[in-house]
Amino acid sequence: MPELAEVEKYRRLAEEAALGREIVRVYAPDAWYLKGGLTARAVKTALKGRSFTTARRIGKQLLLDTSDGGPVLGLHAGMAGRLLVDGRAAITDLWFASNQELEKWDRFAVFFADGGDLRMRDSRRLGGVTLDPRESKLGPDALTVTLGQLRAALGKSTAPLKARLMDQSRLAGVGNLAADEALWRAGLDPRRAAGALDDNELRRLHRHLRKTMQDLLNRGGSHTGDLMPERAAQGVCPKDGAPLVRDRVGGRTTWWCPKHQL
Repeated sequence: MPELAEVEKYRRLAEEAALGREIVRVYAPDAWYLKGGLTARAVKTALKGRSFTTARRIGKQLLLDTSDGGPVLGLHAGMAGRLLVDGRAAITDLWFASNQELEKWDRFAVFFADGGDLRMRDSRRLGGVTLDPRESKLGPDALTVTLGQLRAALGKSTAPLKARLMDQSRLAGVGNLAADEALWRAGLDPRRAAGALDDNELRRLHRHLRKTMQDLLNRGGSHTGDLMPERAAQGVCPKDGAPLVRDRVGGRTTWWCPKHQL
């Protein structure tokens, strides 16, 4: 599933292959995929004749700035969205989603004057396209979050620690798999109250969160964590061999070790 690591790869592909190319046509066949009141006519009018100038990312949101003071195109991959440029996919092995190359799953595309294109291919139709998304609604990016920003994100909340880490308005980019991996590495119970960490625990979480996000990016995806192979029935902790617990925390399936995650 696309989390921060996958979307960063989408950003890099867009930066490498989609910038500076004039847009001559926009394909927006699915009204459901256009969010925030956006219509096919509006997005076509806004993008035609422009080009992408910068590819940015905040959390799991890909942001493409456009030329001549035009709008920002926001692309959200949801659970199964994949970015392709000129037929080349940034990710070819999404977990929990189909990797088949079927054009019927193209929910949005722009076509360039040179004959190439950029497409959002989404088998499950859970992503979305926006213009000028409200970037201020997102918290600091999990890949670069500072200790102070993480402290502020957790605050004095009594919500479960995992749920708070995955609240995109507090901390952008942490998905289900990355949250389990970071908390497992940090030795913290995902059910604990987010605001109950002491200073040492907070520093430990910050260190392991940043390292987890970078490792997952370097390895190629959110499914490459050390805990991932054991997130299944009869799975055991790779650190101490204790049977893992499967639970629901913050509405999400969660795997954790009752021996060292305290």
